[in-house]
Amino acid sequence: MIATTAPDYAAALPDAGRLGGLDVGTKTIGLATCDASWSFASPAHTIARTKFAADLAELKSWVGKERLVGLVIGLPLNMDGTDSSRTQSVRAFARNVAVLGLPLLLWDERWSTAAVERAMIAEDLSRARRSERVDRLAASYILQGAIDALSRWRP
Repeated sequence: MIATTAPDYAAALPDAGRLGGLDVGTKTIGLATCDASWSFASPAHTIARTKFAADLAELKSWVGKERLVGLVIGLPLNMDGTDSSRTQSVRAFARNVAVLGLPLLLWDERWSTAAVERAMIAEDLSRARRSERVDRLAASYILQGAIDALSRWRP
C-alpha cells in the first residue's frame, strides 16, 4: 500500500512500531528511523546505489534489523507542487519497494536538503563532512515531518 496522505498511511499502520525514512537519490539512499512512539527521527546511514536488486536486499536487511513497520519515502516535487522526471523515478522506486510488504508514505521533501544544508553550515561543518551526512540527515528531516503529521491521526 502506497499512501500520499498522513491519514491514509496512519490507517494502514499498526498502533505502534518503528518507522523508516528514505531520501532516494540517484547515487545514494539516505536512511533514518524513528522510535516506536513516533516522537523523534534519527539519521541512520546511507546506501550507495547500485542495481535495484542489491539496493532492495540492503533495504530488506535494514528493515528487518530495525524491525520497521512502515516506510516514509521523500517525494521530490517541483517547487510549484508538480511532478518532475525525478518525482516519477521515486514513485517507480516506491512501487518496486512495495514488495517488502510494508505500508509506504510518499512525503513532500521539497525543502529537506536545503534545510539540512543550512543547519550543517550553521554548525560550521566542512563541505566534505556535509557531503557525507546530507542524505541521512535529509531522510531524518523527511521522516520527522511525516511523524509530526501522523501524530494527529494516531489512535
